[in-house]
Amino acid sequence: MDVIELLPRLRLLRFPVGQAYLWRDGDEWTLVDAGPAGSGALIAEAVTALGSDPRAVRRIVLTHFHEDHVGGAAELAALSGAEVLAHRLDAPFVRGDAPGPEPVFEDWERPLHERAVRLLPAGDFARPAEVTELAGGEVLDVGGGAHVVHVPGHTHGSVALHLPRYGVLFTGDTVAASPVDGSVIPGVFNLDRDRVLAACVRLAELDPGMACFGHGDPVTAHVSRALRNAARG
Repeated sequence: MDVIELLPRLRLLRFPVGQAYLWRDGDEWTLVDAGPAGSGALIAEAVTALGSDPRAVRRIVLTHFHEDHVGGAAELAALSGAEVLAHRLDAPFVRGDAPGPEPVFEDWERPLHERAVRLLPAGDFARPAEVTELAGGEVLDVGGGAHVVHVPGHTHGSVALHLPRYGVLFTGDTVAASPVDGSVIPGVFNLDRDRVLAACVRLAELDPGMACFGHGDPVTAHVSRALRNAARG
């Protein structure tokens, strides 16, 4: 796992598949997404290296239920006591109460998905026993007020997290940066691509100064323009 400083308060955690983010408020940390299974101990080590006890991670906000984003959540929650939060439509799949719906693949997405799956740990993984369910519209005590934005499309319960005070937007997999040229694109492996495109427009209207994606490098310039371009598909 690579740890990359984006801002004094913000670290990107990069895994073989996907990434997560650590945000600091004083002595407390918030984790946005939790990486694949096996990531919990690595994240705890990163927090320790940053000068904090892992118990300083107070909450884990999951943008959606896919395993490259939730696999480490139960592990880190057990180490830290952190609260796990997810949208109510994805929470049953985060808890493992039921299998989540499979994406509606475009033909060109199938080989990409197969390669990604090969990089993930095999088998099931520990699930958080308790998940605080979100509906969208909440304001969390993170970064001076973090707005939970429900953006269905990638999954039915996908959320973004917007910190207006700092101009930071965590998009989850609704948006991504292309591994080819870094351009901002709609997320892949979606349940409803049309809703993803509509979500890109909605996120552009937030006018963030930085967009942090589930896959690919964050964008820090002309962010709203990039999100609107992504909405064109």
